[in-house]
Amino acid sequence: MISRYDVKEISAFWTDESRFKYYLEVEIAHLRSLEEDGIVPKGLAEKLKSAKIDPERISEIEKTTGHDVIAFCTSVTEQFEPEDGRFFHFGITSSDVIDTAHALLIKDSMKIVEKDMQALGEALKKKANETSDLLCIGRSHGIHAEAMVFGHKFLSFFSELKRRDKEWKESTLELTGQLSGAVGNYTVVSPELEESTLKKLGLKVEPVSTQVIPRDRYAHIISIGALTSSLLDRIATEFRLLQHSDVDELREGFSKGQKGSSTMPHKKNPISSENIAGLSRILRSHVIPALENCALWHERDISHSSVERMMLPDHFGLLSYALRRMTNVVENLVIDREKIESRVERNEKIYSSYVLHQLIQNNTQTKREDLYEAVQKSFFESRTKEELRVNLVKELDSRKLKHEAAKWIDFNFLKNHYQAQFKKISARV
Repeated sequence: MISRYDVKEISAFWTDESRFKYYLEVEIAHLRSLEEDGIVPKGLAEKLKSAKIDPERISEIEKTTGHDVIAFCTSVTEQFEPEDGRFFHFGITSSDVIDTAHALLIKDSMKIVEKDMQALGEALKKKANETSDLLCIGRSHGIHAEAMVFGHKFLSFFSELKRRDKEWKESTLELTGQLSGAVGNYTVVSPELEESTLKKLGLKVEPVSTQVIPRDRYAHIISIGALTSSLLDRIATEFRLLQHSDVDELREGFSKGQKGSSTMPHKKNPISSENIAGLSRILRSHVIPALENCALWHERDISHSSVERMMLPDHFGLLSYALRRMTNVVENLVIDREKIESRVERNEKIYSSYVLHQLIQNNTQTKREDLYEAVQKSFFESRTKEELRVNLVKELDSRKLKHEAAKWIDFNFLKNHYQAQFKKISARV
């Protein structure tokens, strides 16, 4: 068995050699339970634990058997005397070994992804705090809307990531194994012995297995991964839009010697965010085959097997990579604070809602629709701050409305207001 706590890259778990080592771990745990029940001789598990995993030998045997688990078992038992080897794989079927080993593989892969999620969360929370004093223009439909705290963006990402992290942890705790025999009917191995073995492996017992663990469990985990990838895509899309030349409020970090274009030396492109957006499409594409794997013929067929051999290592590996790359992007963002804040200071149109609601409070006998029309007309017809103030006063006077227009648009007041609201929102997460 490879040391789970020394591995930092998920790809190390899913090599052929590693996969067979997980198979061996399941078989040895099973033998220990058989020993405890007096079914096999004492000390047998410890003896067979020394078996060497040889992927080349297993592959050679499989050319004849056409069955990877039989090839694995043969490669192990041929290393020992027949009287010892005869109890290897006792009373269980190939799916018992594969599905239980896969549960361990998935669990260990998910632990690495969980650490990557936590690292991204820390980066997002830190960036939210660093920009909690920065006022920016919020946008809806891509159009200037109202002012907001720039850190609100990162706080929103962090809040969503927390939901995924919670779901990820809960799914890890719910991983199940099985040792229920050919069609889940416990012909040789009892439910009590199964429970004993799975307890040794740190897994729950699948309540009702057939010959396989129901694939809705895998589909659920893949769906959480897909949702996580959608968050990464959401973050990447925001960064790409904010780096757009016509916005230019932030940029991805640009390392020394990095080039943005083969022919245009001035280019700095959001290549990491674009890469993550593309990877997110691959990760989300795994949802459909994972769902389609849920429907198998009768107690089991192997239509799911070929899908999972590609999908599982790809999904966990790509998700880990995308999380790490996004963490690096967040940590190294270059934020143009001066441009962001000056854009708010010189654009009073974004305070139309604030003006409208001041009027509503001060003109109790006037319809909201009439007040809305007055504000809209003034803001539509004005191109500068000065024009806006003049047009607004003129329009309100013509309608005999109460107002103190000069006092309504106060940048410092609104900045303090939004920062106070940001602190309240931040406390929720």
